[in-house]
Amino acid sequence: MEKSCTIQDVFERFYPSYEKRNSPPAHHRKTAYHIMNCKTGAFGVNISVCEDCGCISIHNNSCRSRCCPMCQEFPKEKWIDAQKENVLDAPYYHVVFTVPDELNSIIYSNQKLLYDALYHAASATLNELAKDAKYLGANIGYICILHTWGSAMNYHPHIHTIVLGGGLDDENNWKDTGGKFFLPYGVISKVFRGKYMDELKSLWNDSKLKFHGTAEKYQNSYRFKELLDKCYEKNWVTYCKETFNGAQSVINYLGKYTHRIAISNHRIKSMTDTTVTYVVKDYKNEGCWKEKTISGEEFIRRFMMHVPPKRFVRIRHYGLLSCRNKRKKITHCRNLLGCKKYISTLKNLNAVEMIKVLYNIDVCKCSSCGGNMVSPRKDKYSSSFRAHMRC
Repeated sequence: MEKSCTIQDVFERFYPSYEKRNSPPAHHRKTAYHIMNCKTGAFGVNISVCEDCGCISIHNNSCRSRCCPMCQEFPKEKWIDAQKENVLDAPYYHVVFTVPDELNSIIYSNQKLLYDALYHAASATLNELAKDAKYLGANIGYICILHTWGSAMNYHPHIHTIVLGGGLDDENNWKDTGGKFFLPYGVISKVFRGKYMDELKSLWNDSKLKFHGTAEKYQNSYRFKELLDKCYEKNWVTYCKETFNGAQSVINYLGKYTHRIAISNHRIKSMTDTTVTYVVKDYKNEGCWKEKTISGEEFIRRFMMHVPPKRFVRIRHYGLLSCRNKRKKITHCRNLLGCKKYISTLKNLNAVEMIKVLYNIDVCKCSSCGGNMVSPRKDKYSSSFRAHMRC
């Protein structure tokens, strides 16, 4: 049994046999290639030589895949830093929209269409209810992030939404409810259910839906109608998590959800020739962590379920936080609230400068003598560098 293994190790061992048995689509094969070759030199290397002592530093490039567990930290920090300029000293709420498990097979067969429908339904629900004078009577801003996994890497599509707890009324005045979430959960759930089901029925009527695997039975119109009736009868789970204490906590919390993938390396406990053991959160037992062991190919299958469609945008901004609104309207909100502007610290910095700010590492300084590290030209290698390359 191997311990301290990574997702890359799991893919190297089990992906080849998984690919032979399952013939995955092109974007899944590309993701697997990226994970298996990240920081191995397959994507090129950066070579630096110290001008003083001749010490050579070789850094393997990462794959930069949004599904790779080794490539999320740097993009996450850059994204969080960029959001600082749009965060207000105002209440924020974390609202989660989920759909019944009965819809999972159809959603998986039509990922792009029905993931988009999740965004559309969540956005329409928040906009409609927030503009209602009975609840708030204002235009709000929010960020939606799609997650498709549960703790055990099971298929569980849902939308995480970070909602600004106030907005601008028709006269462009700031309006909020003094720290209490302004929408009742039961109303959110019913409106979201209606809007998502309307979009699902519209796609069915336009013959845009595909049915694969366990979803094939819903090609029959009677079975599809039975499914809709069953979903209408269920209470859809929509809930709001705790509020945030100050703008900085909002910024830190955003990064926790925006660049997360289905599973991270620290949850992999061990691997054998046939199985992988990882920890999952048992929500039926007060959220305690427990170990789960599955076959290696099943692990790969579960991981691949959560690779998003090609060029699919997972983080979307709406209302006051949308790209076309936030420059003017967020500034106006900040003036109304009298709060300070959070200035980006990474804006306009190159990669070397960002590494120094984030991790206090100066990659331009030699780790041995403190001299300057330079990237040698191919036609002017130092003698020590040429000797190293010959070896």
